[in-house]
Amino acid sequence: MAELHIHYETVAPYPVTLECGAAAFDDLKDTDFYVTQMKFVKKGDKSKVAYNHKIIMTDIPVVAYDYVVNGKPALEWVMERQAVSTHKDSGIKNDANDWAIETMGNPRYPLELFQRVVTVSLETMKIVNALPPLEIEKSH
Repeated sequence: MAELHIHYETVAPYPVTLECGAAAFDDLKDTDFYVTQMKFVKKGDKSKVAYNHKIIMTDIPVVAYDYVVNGKPALEWVMERQAVSTHKDSGIKNDANDWAIETMGNPRYPLELFQRVVTVSLETMKIVNALPPLEIEKSH
């Protein structure tokens, strides 16, 4: 499991369905991957996430949300952090798109990260669910 988590940026992106309206995914330009805030398309349905105004991810396995880090599904951490926000007090802008382009050299990074975290979440839950029950002896 450590290998999976350490190398999360190189695991295969989970093949969610990408709906791009009338455009074909392969015809999208780098600017079409700009993300401001990913959102669930419909409240109560975690299988569909609006990446931005051009791209909707569907067929996301809901079981992937079972992998929780610090009380929140890892996928929801990605949705929250791969965004554009401004710190209320300092006015400092945090833009995931800048990181994607300037550091990763890949404007698709936030989208691909979400897909990779789906893979990591599913594989992690497979491992966790296959573990034997933990037996703890009470000390007297």
